[in-house]
Amino acid sequence: MKSTQDTESLISHGDDSVWLITYADLMTLLLVFFVLLYTLAYFETNMYKSAIESIKVKVDQDADLIGLMELMEVPESSDTQITIEDITGLRSRAEALQKDFNALARRSRQSENINTRILDNKIIVTVKGQVIFRSGDAALSRTALPVFDEIVQILRDYPDYNINIKGHTDDNPIATGRFPSNWELSAIRATTVLKYLISKGVSPDRLTATGYADILPLVPNSSETNRAVNRRVEFVLEKKETF
Repeated sequence: MKSTQDTESLISHGDDSVWLITYADLMTLLLVFFVLLYTLAYFETNMYKSAIESIKVKVDQDADLIGLMELMEVPESSDTQITIEDITGLRSRAEALQKDFNALARRSRQSENINTRILDNKIIVTVKGQVIFRSGDAALSRTALPVFDEIVQILRDYPDYNINIKGHTDDNPIATGRFPSNWELSAIRATTVLKYLISKGVSPDRLTATGYADILPLVPNSSETNRAVNRRVEFVLEKKETF
């Protein structure tokens, strides 16, 4: 009561320090907010599961709510800690995309030829060149089309990602009427893939294509086995910026 009277007295006398009261309230709210974030970042999965179980006891007679609780189950194999990225879904979107490509590789029996990794918040899908092109050629192999059609479906399911298609060759020089060097070969291969994606309904404004020739090898070009690894097409998927 006295504090309220003091505040009213300050206001009535026009004291310039009255703004400190509002400022102190704001600082208190910010402190509580950051303490809450810190707590959420490191709460234990077991505590979460216990809370869910207690709720399920109360709703086990309601079929709709039971279905909802099943979605909230925590797998036994999950990590013991949940981070802010997991709560907000920032990480799960990229991981789901990576899992979809890994599932495609297994389903199409191309696990040795299709590799997916996450690097600097980008999903990089690497497809070995032997799956896509014949040696020295830039036309898509017929055997590659079913795999590409499945890749297209995944890309269409994630419209919030831009796609940079990168063509790579080994260090064996090429000099033909159509491809004076590996630069032209890698660039046209990347562009060929881009055109195919567009023909299947992927929006052109999501796509770019770049040829890198042999300047970015994954392994040294010291053997034919290594050269086969370096001949590849990469799909670099990056989340679109939101403003």
